[in-house]
Amino acid sequence: MERRDFLRFALLTPLAAAIPVAYGETEKASGVEPIPDGKSHRFELSRQHFLLDGTPFQIRSGEMHPARIPAEYWLHRIQMAKAMGLNTIAVYLMWNYFESEPGDFDFTTERRDFVRFINLCQQEGMWVYLRPGPYVCAEWDLGGLPAYLLRDPSIRVRTKDDARYMQAVQRYMDAVGPKIAPLMANRGGPILMMQIENEYASFGHDREYLLRLRAMWQAHGIEGPFSISDGLDQLQKAGTYVPGAALGLDGDTDFAAAQAIAGDAPVWVGEGYPGWLTHWGDLLFQSGNYLPTLRKLMAEGRSFNMYVVHGGTNFGFTAGANARNDYAFFEPVITSYDYGAPINERGEATRDYRAFRSVITAHLSQPVPEPPPAPPTIHFEDAIAHPYASIWDNFPMPSRQVKKPDPNEILFAQNHGMVLYRKTLSTGGLLNMEGVRDYGTVFSGGKYLDYVSRVNKPGLHVRQNVDIPPPANGAGAMVEILVDSFGHVGYGQAMYDFKGIVGAVTLNGEELHDWQAHSLPLDDAYIAGLPPMDRNSPSALRPGMFFKAIVKLDQLGDCYLDMSEWDKGYVWVNGKLLGRYWRIGPQQRLYCPASWFVHGHNELLVFDMHRVGAATIRSSNHLQF
Repeated sequence: MERRDFLRFALLTPLAAAIPVAYGETEKASGVEPIPDGKSHRFELSRQHFLLDGTPFQIRSGEMHPARIPAEYWLHRIQMAKAMGLNTIAVYLMWNYFESEPGDFDFTTERRDFVRFINLCQQEGMWVYLRPGPYVCAEWDLGGLPAYLLRDPSIRVRTKDDARYMQAVQRYMDAVGPKIAPLMANRGGPILMMQIENEYASFGHDREYLLRLRAMWQAHGIEGPFSISDGLDQLQKAGTYVPGAALGLDGDTDFAAAQAIAGDAPVWVGEGYPGWLTHWGDLLFQSGNYLPTLRKLMAEGRSFNMYVVHGGTNFGFTAGANARNDYAFFEPVITSYDYGAPINERGEATRDYRAFRSVITAHLSQPVPEPPPAPPTIHFEDAIAHPYASIWDNFPMPSRQVKKPDPNEILFAQNHGMVLYRKTLSTGGLLNMEGVRDYGTVFSGGKYLDYVSRVNKPGLHVRQNVDIPPPANGAGAMVEILVDSFGHVGYGQAMYDFKGIVGAVTLNGEELHDWQAHSLPLDDAYIAGLPPMDRNSPSALRPGMFFKAIVKLDQLGDCYLDMSEWDKGYVWVNGKLLGRYWRIGPQQRLYCPASWFVHGHNELLVFDMHRVGAATIRSSNHLQF
């Protein structure tokens, strides 16, 4: 069983026999808990539990990721977690969200100002458990590692033995370390503890790599304490526990077995799952039942981190993917990161939220604030998006002449988006494309023939070949393969998940060489430069088209764009990429925060790989039907 599946089914594992804990099994937490007040605080790993200023302390943490939450809602989501009875916010930092190109860091735009987010936690009296990577998993593209690393096909990641990788890690730490150090609790900040990477035992077995990372953080004045977080079974097999670190259990509650590894260091729930991730093609949105486990944790006073208390959204190209270690069974993550969390994607309290709040507050001696109301929503009249531009009229120049179809990352230093491969064939036959990553539409002589998909889910065929008809004349016919990529695999050994076409393309068993390749990054500059198409052009009848609708708004609020009439593609709102949609579901609605809209005219732009005619975009207040 894959570890991700194992953790899901381990949610309700009975808790092991109690060990000494912070508050005892039935007593309420006494007195007023310390809060981050700008003064220096001493957080320590004591004998099998945590101490804050010398007093036993229960971490009641809920995880949320600023990169997945509109910045104007950061404070609201933190307040929601506090009102549920939590005292800590766990935060992932996604390296590739800050450094898209080597040495090009951005800590200010969109949702990148993590220092501001952490300061808001402190403002609300919430402690922080920081998980800065360099690798995080998080169902995020490439687990947070920058895709530019893949431009060198020989690089090895998550190892101290590849100098190229470690130099990149050092550059990242040099950029974020000086921002983190002043935020540690011993310097008046809210960060109690910092994780050394994430779930390393599911990838490797070199404990020295983790020790190296810890030393690199310490060189930036970050004294810790530090933690690791792993599945118990993987940790037992890999032997990668870092002596002196808190041991966080992911999806497990066998504290006795974990304590045998950690010795006197605290063992806690590093990730407890109230819900679960959803992939494209799943029959339903995933959920969980964490209430029995939470009751036991609170009754025994054990520290925990709820992954996640609020998931948010994989805006843009940020959603990752999972696959087996041999790269088979590829499953891309949907745009929504709702995760079945107690605070849903747009910040509403769910039934689980109310149940969890009741359980937690029953064990607290001090009151918690009432939850703030959810942000307002809007509704707009059905909008019809009409054909606007064709991808076939908008290929950036120049193209590349290549012997064989190589990946995006190597051909164009392109992290996401699409690539077109072209070749003129003098004969027809069976075109085989085993290495398409991740979805390709195939054309001959400008006519759409079929698609190939790396994803194998209900509603999709699994053929990796297409019949090419014989050319109508002796001049041959242009065969074109338009390849769209999902996020890079972000978990396990399949971390070298190159996109585009990564294997041989054959016709009747013979490998084809000498291709023309075009880069289609679908980035901001490309989208902004799209000219309207000539409606009399042959491209106007060819799949691979952009559509545009205008929505007029008199007031602003959150809403979901219902894309159930569409097939597969991307949606932009006023030039900002919401994310992907796909007819196979289960997600058919994309969350758009109020701040992405403007008063008056709003432009909705859609790229669909299959449609050629107008279709409707509707609004809704909910993710699910």
